[in-house]
Amino acid sequence: MLSKEELKRYSRHLLLSEVGIEGQQKLKNASVLVVGLGGLGSPLAMYLAASGVGTLGLVDFDVVDASNLQRQIIHGTSDIGKLKLESATATLKNINPDINIVQYSEAITSENALDIIKAYDIVADGTDNFQTRYLVNDACVLLGKPNVYASIYKFEGQASIFGAKGGPCYRCLYPTPPAPGTVPSCGEAGVLGVLPGLMGTIQATEVVKLILKQGQPLIGRLLLYNALQMHFSEIKLKRNNNCSVCGDKPTITKLIDYDVFCGIMKEGKGVESMEKLHGNNEIMPKSLFDLINKKNVFLLDVREPYEYEIAKIKGSVLIPQEQVSNKLDVLPKDKTIVVMCHHGGRSKKVVEYLIDNGFNKVYNLKGGIDKYSMEVDRSLDRY
Repeated sequence: MLSKEELKRYSRHLLLSEVGIEGQQKLKNASVLVVGLGGLGSPLAMYLAASGVGTLGLVDFDVVDASNLQRQIIHGTSDIGKLKLESATATLKNINPDINIVQYSEAITSENALDIIKAYDIVADGTDNFQTRYLVNDACVLLGKPNVYASIYKFEGQASIFGAKGGPCYRCLYPTPPAPGTVPSCGEAGVLGVLPGLMGTIQATEVVKLILKQGQPLIGRLLLYNALQMHFSEIKLKRNNNCSVCGDKPTITKLIDYDVFCGIMKEGKGVESMEKLHGNNEIMPKSLFDLINKKNVFLLDVREPYEYEIAKIKGSVLIPQEQVSNKLDVLPKDKTIVVMCHHGGRSKKVVEYLIDNGFNKVYNLKGGIDKYSMEVDRSLDRY
């Protein structure tokens, strides 16, 4: 039953015939897992808490960084350096102290996903990488849980519901992931700060509709949004009978290694030598540190000047990505060249370009200067 205080808090809901006391009780009894407390997870979790969803599971293991605050509104300036899980929990409890919050301060993986997800009615995916999207999708399909999905890129967003009974899953839309480095992250390409606010709110709306069993949910529909044009469009989706997970004869019946599936190279323990990485022309931060100490390396930074001002590795040379083709003559062919950017996407393209133009000893810094700052030199500012 709803208490007197709850009747007051949710009075605007109770006035809606589609909600009423019965619907508000459904919200109170519901449990939703929010995976990721970033740009999408912020408004998503906040509106679910405000709406009175009784139990919210929160999955995140990252810490709040100053660069998050442009869009991750569940965190504030005073939270910089704190675990996002702690910051988000404090915000949500301030919004609605009556809800139950379950914290998972860990990455969601093939080893723990099924155990975590099985306890919830609905999963809302607010992550920003393909490995986790496929993992969450497959786990939801295997457990029969609806997956309320959204993603963002620069000024564009998309949303849908995957894994619902009779509806398509994420693999029906994207059977295979893009090649590593071909789709830049928000940290590489940028994102309009208000965009995840809208898309995360759409996710929250769809979650509430599923709980209430009201309206027309985004099952079998991919909603597309362009912020610059202020334009919404929609694509009809159908379940693929041959889908490897939700099809009639699925070939994936248990969770797999999603790093391998998405072509992400795994790091070994300790310092990895460059010789082990010759095949894919990448070098780990700790290996770069060793190479710098040997003083036979040319550090090429292909970020923008403003990024270089925020943080740079001593001795690196700045040539923004778009200018590299005009400055090949300044690059030494007698030295090992290590190319770096923020997270490794832009630099990977430059490495490929340099190899095509006759440079043999050229490597991409895996994870970019951001990973270098975390693993080697913490005095470098992250952004």
